[in-house]
Amino acid sequence: MIYFSANLKVLRKRKKKSQEDLSAELGITRSSQSAYEVGNAEPNFDTLIKVSEYFKFPIDILLKEDLSTYSDLRLLNIESGYEVDITGRKLRVLASTVDDKNEENIELVPVNARAGYTAGYADPEYIKVLPTFQLPFLSKQKKYRTFPISGDSMPPVSNGSFVTGEYVQNWEYIQSGYPYIIITKEEGIVFKVVYNHIKDKRTLLLCSTNPDYQPYEISIADILEVWKFTNYISSQLPEPNLSRDKLAETVLQLQKDMAFLKNKS
Repeated sequence: MIYFSANLKVLRKRKKKSQEDLSAELGITRSSQSAYEVGNAEPNFDTLIKVSEYFKFPIDILLKEDLSTYSDLRLLNIESGYEVDITGRKLRVLASTVDDKNEENIELVPVNARAGYTAGYADPEYIKVLPTFQLPFLSKQKKYRTFPISGDSMPPVSNGSFVTGEYVQNWEYIQSGYPYIIITKEEGIVFKVVYNHIKDKRTLLLCSTNPDYQPYEISIADILEVWKFTNYISSQLPEPNLSRDKLAETVLQLQKDMAFLKNKS
């Protein structure tokens, strides 16, 4: 119960309750309440349940987390039932399939199954009917899945492409400025360049490579899965880099001019 006494005081003050008021509402003595807060006594299990239900905080958080380091937004999220295990310590449910060698498949979510993914992503029955394939150059120690991409917000990845991502268990490891497939409750499958604001705002900032699309934030409470971009498959060639092509043309012309001058001399 490393943090219980300090957390009890934090939560009591957050509710603007005196020790006398709180002890009466919890059904414990005033002296017990005071002893808990200064760490001179430890509550029994029944009291822990009462405190947990009263403040709407899970017991494991009351005991193991230092709530004085939490932002008001994060405390509010917990009280509202929106707390998300960003570290993956509670092991997110990930339905998966294996091949006849017991190696992880890469499941491909077809376009016609895209809309149903947010409902079926954790359902083994949904996942097992998805097409599967292997990419031998990818690590066998990691989990990958391929998703259909629509729209023109992420060039050079074009509309109709399929993007493969590596499963991210701990969202604290999301790298700012890197592309990810984010599975959201409202939007479904979203492919964006992500900036990690989890620590201070409990959000991710989603940005497009197409400047016509404005960045926007999404709460981690609205996120179901995160997959780190690995590669993509497209039937379209990306647009040529005109500035680079122009530079190469200029260099080639300079080389020709130098050769001409050298031969002339």
